[in-house]
Amino acid sequence: MIGVGKIKQYSNILEKPLSKGKQEVSLSAFAFLFSELVQYNQTRVDNIAELERRLEDAGYAVGARVLELLCHRDKGNRRETRLLGILSFVHSTVWKVLFGKVADSLEKGTEHEDEYMISEKDLLVNKYISIPKDMGTFNCGAFVAGIVRGVLDGAGFPAVVTAHFVPMEGLQRLRTTILIKFAEEVLQREARLG
Repeated sequence: MIGVGKIKQYSNILEKPLSKGKQEVSLSAFAFLFSELVQYNQTRVDNIAELERRLEDAGYAVGARVLELLCHRDKGNRRETRLLGILSFVHSTVWKVLFGKVADSLEKGTEHEDEYMISEKDLLVNKYISIPKDMGTFNCGAFVAGIVRGVLDGAGFPAVVTAHFVPMEGLQRLRTTILIKFAEEVLQREARLG
């Protein structure tokens, strides 16, 4: 037959490479679904901290699954064992799969040895959300913080991960920073590995 090429058959969906074919989700579909997730949780909480915790919990489940998928497909079931390796994996590979690009920056905290920050000028989950004045400090980036925590916990790097708005010079919109504070055991293990 003319125009018919050889198509490789995969015995299972987990074997399909992530880089093959169009893997994008409609932005409007994602925005609608995420908006519904926020609204659903908003009706079931009493304060903003609880809403952010619920979004983080939802993100945690996504992060755990993303780690399994990426390790199985792209790394042959190998996982990062070093702190900088897992941070680079989250900053580049995970971010690229989720948001189509590498995060804007990955920085080490200057005040504390166990803190790292992933910053994004225009985080997708905050891009199409308008926050009412009565919800002042609410940050939908808590969902992404949950994803990062899910990836890190699943890889054996327990951490407290939070999302914060940070003002940027010359820009009206606030930058979102995902603050990662690793557990003491991670730092001790890293020191032993040298």
